[in-house]
Amino acid sequence: MMRILVVGGGGREHALCWKIRSSPKCSKLYCAPGNGGISQVAELVNIKADDIDALVKFAKDNKIDLTVVGPEVPLTSGIVDLFQKNNLRIFGPSKDLARIEGSKVFAKELMKRFDVPTADFAVFDNIDKALSYLDTRKAPIVIKADGLCAGKGVVVAKTISEAKIAITDMMVGRVFGAAADRIIIEDCLAGEEASIIVISDGNTAVPLASSQDHKRIFNGDKGPNTGGMGAYSPAPVVTEALLKQVMDEVIDPVIKGLAKEGKKYVGALYAGIMVTASGPKVLEFNARFGDPETQAIMPRLKSDLVDVVEAAIDGKLAGYNLEWDKRFCVSVALVAGGYPGDYLKGMEIKGLDKVRAMKDVVVFHAGTRAGTRKADTQDTFITTGGRVLNVTALGSNIKGAIELCYDAVRSISFDKMHYRTDIGYRALKK
Repeated sequence: MMRILVVGGGGREHALCWKIRSSPKCSKLYCAPGNGGISQVAELVNIKADDIDALVKFAKDNKIDLTVVGPEVPLTSGIVDLFQKNNLRIFGPSKDLARIEGSKVFAKELMKRFDVPTADFAVFDNIDKALSYLDTRKAPIVIKADGLCAGKGVVVAKTISEAKIAITDMMVGRVFGAAADRIIIEDCLAGEEASIIVISDGNTAVPLASSQDHKRIFNGDKGPNTGGMGAYSPAPVVTEALLKQVMDEVIDPVIKGLAKEGKKYVGALYAGIMVTASGPKVLEFNARFGDPETQAIMPRLKSDLVDVVEAAIDGKLAGYNLEWDKRFCVSVALVAGGYPGDYLKGMEIKGLDKVRAMKDVVVFHAGTRAGTRKADTQDTFITTGGRVLNVTALGSNIKGAIELCYDAVRSISFDKMHYRTDIGYRALKK
């Protein structure tokens, strides 16, 4: 029996905790720092996800057998290296390899080195050279800050003048701080996006079910980018043939290429794919489970997550197969008024008790804390984040999953609550 720690406090971590809790191997589950919803399945630890020294101390003091890391910041800060130095089992890539997310330049150069299909690009640390280069390109064009920007460091410019403004904002206005000391200018890829997440042991990669994220704040993919307004799994655009192509042309070259260089990528690897007319191309890599994709994938996973994570750490994924629920899963984010800009906090959430009684529905909390317990013993929850809840439902087809999900969404309310009403629309069209 194992004592397990999950690091992070968002919707992804609630989905991971919910799944890990169901493992017969898990005797005690902790989450640092967690959130209101996670407190119902795990004991919360008041340590921030990026306080890696305090997390190591906690893991040693509490005899933690396995740590699973959710967010990118502790990974890029070297939590895995520090845990391993202290003989603690942990799932995730080293600090060096987490740069696949921490530095977009590192990721693009790695793709070039291993011949992974991606958009043509150029890297700049000088604004004059970047602006001159733009005069040789056509719009639409993509501007990316090199470093971590919480999913917001990418601008798809519809005109060259818009691109110039974005570059000036990043390199002179410092809207993303040091993350934009270097920028990438790359060609804009057209097609349909999909998320392919795999679990890797450094030699072998096992794919999770496909999914598709909806990043923009408004229906029809309009408005500014967010951390993710909802997701569904599987993504019909990812056929068996396409998944095989992504594994053969994207995932395997990266995992095996790094292994040849003496670097074992152990952990979750997320490839953001654009399915173009000329085949799949990589938009970005993340060094972790996706958010909100994980919230749509975990309810479909029949296999024991603890088992596969342990097999990855031990280098034993060869021949490993995951078992999946054949049903569709849809997850819709309920966000605070003002998000993704300055948003409201401190609103009481109503209707969760009604949704709890619904079959094939689960609510993953992202930005909540537990409020004071009411006389009727129902827990109350207060909003603390921009993305507040991920309402998630399973259905025998995509239409049924969407309808059930939105039935549950309409039962929940908090002041100035916002959500998209078209999550899964591409799958419906198919």
